[in-house]
Amino acid sequence: MPEQAPAWNRQRRSHMPSHRYRDIYQRVEVPLTQRDWPQARITQAPLWVPVDLRDGNQALAEPMDPARKRRFFELLVAMGYKEIEVGYPSASQTDFDFVRLIAEEDLAPEDVTIAVFTPARRDLIERTVASIRGIRNDVVIHMYTATAPAWRDVVLGKDRAALAELILDGGRAVLDCAGDLPNVRFEFSPEVFNLTEPDYVLEICDRMTTLWDATARRPVVLNLPATVEVATPNVYADQIEYMHRNLARRDSVILSVHPHNDRGTGIACAELAVLAGAQRVEGCVFGNGERTGNVDIATLALNLHAQGVDPMIDFSDIDEIRRTVEYCTRMPIHERHPYVGDLVHTAFSGTHQDAIKKGMAEHRARAAATGIPERELDWRVPYLPIDPADIGRSYDAVIRVNSQSGKGGVAYLLHTEYGMDLPRRLQIDFARHVQALADDTGAEITAAELRDLFEAVYCDELSGPALKDWRTSDDGDTEITLIIDGVTHRTRRRGGPVAALTEALAAAGYRIEVLGLTQHTIDSDDSAIAYLEYRGADHTGWTCGRADSAQAAALAAVVRAAARAAR
Repeated sequence: MPEQAPAWNRQRRSHMPSHRYRDIYQRVEVPLTQRDWPQARITQAPLWVPVDLRDGNQALAEPMDPARKRRFFELLVAMGYKEIEVGYPSASQTDFDFVRLIAEEDLAPEDVTIAVFTPARRDLIERTVASIRGIRNDVVIHMYTATAPAWRDVVLGKDRAALAELILDGGRAVLDCAGDLPNVRFEFSPEVFNLTEPDYVLEICDRMTTLWDATARRPVVLNLPATVEVATPNVYADQIEYMHRNLARRDSVILSVHPHNDRGTGIACAELAVLAGAQRVEGCVFGNGERTGNVDIATLALNLHAQGVDPMIDFSDIDEIRRTVEYCTRMPIHERHPYVGDLVHTAFSGTHQDAIKKGMAEHRARAAATGIPERELDWRVPYLPIDPADIGRSYDAVIRVNSQSGKGGVAYLLHTEYGMDLPRRLQIDFARHVQALADDTGAEITAAELRDLFEAVYCDELSGPALKDWRTSDDGDTEITLIIDGVTHRTRRRGGPVAALTEALAAAGYRIEVLGLTQHTIDSDDSAIAYLEYRGADHTGWTCGRADSAQAAALAAVVRAAARAAR
């Protein structure tokens, strides 16, 4: 019977059929009774293994094309990841070709380990090994099979003994195909580990390390996934500690975890698993993955940073990382996403703003008094767990935009008075100019003054290229006519007008990269407006275009960006 609620708790039973589900202790034995993990501390980063190019990629509505995969891989290398799962080469020709690209073009620095994923089937293992031949880097062949009862009964139709033999047959095939390759190590994942009987998964893992002759010089990775998150994080920690304590050849095993986020506690599962003995964590940079996603490595790593532990991965330009991930995955990062979201360093509450401002002032004063640079001084500003500058952010711009919002709102006034819906990042950029004007005048800034300031900053007319005409043909080509120094330049290019104009400008010596483009109509006068974030040779910036159509407004913003970049 459920425990009687205290009198002060007036909540009533919901209409949801919760009785259909069993808690974790009714589904699988959790054998650990003596726990060391609650007293443990994380003092160094585990080995991070991003699986964006495999696990994350298979969860995308539109999987990455080869160019996006390569750009994502290069980002992971630049950030400092030393083991990267690059694909499932037996599952698709695209993945196979990408692994071959790594082999043939030496894309990976010599200290980066390449991991590839395969089921326990000989033909697919053979295909996987064929993909890695010629790679000079260390390689991990990652073999998996689901082991939990529901998967055995419903999906695979095998009992414990039959499934164990299938897994061992796969392990033998891996040895037959790659056992003689000196740069290759092996990894085994009992998928749905967290719902598998502890004695069974321990037996299989020990048999695999025996089969693959795990040694300290050639360790085997045992990866224990919470494939579908079903319990509180402490249960996963108990399960990991049980394996950590009882595995044979423990000194020859790299104990790895792969938490998912179905209950929204994937971060906690990973952190507690490391406390319980895990040495390696598989996840995605910002938590992309099936259903609610894989564990979020950025949050895990920056949580360590906030505790004074070097995460061993470079997030010092988190906005550039975000832009690349959004481009490659075609998925936006939520504004409230830990550390990387646009709003994570904002404070809408006046009391929060006051505390932060005082904390920042105290930080600057303490730096001056001690002679320690502000970026080196210990951090203790209220409401900010880390210094935004650590990840390439400026807090001043963010708080000022929101402190203005508290007095009527810069963005609110522009939207309500003039129908302008500024993107969040443009609001942050514009806030600097608003604050400078407020500091100069010491007076309240009206909506009309805000609009005039916005147009002066982002819609100013500059000498440079001019767009005379453009048209798109039925076959998808776009004809661009530019006037530069009085000379007409006409060109025809594949693709839409914005891409064609950007290429035409680059050919004429005005090279920019479009980082973001937002367009909308202004209902009051049926015009359109476009906000464009661009990168020039030595800076990034914003421009704006207004016209009768969204396309024309976007093109006006591109031309203005090109003129600005050339200044």
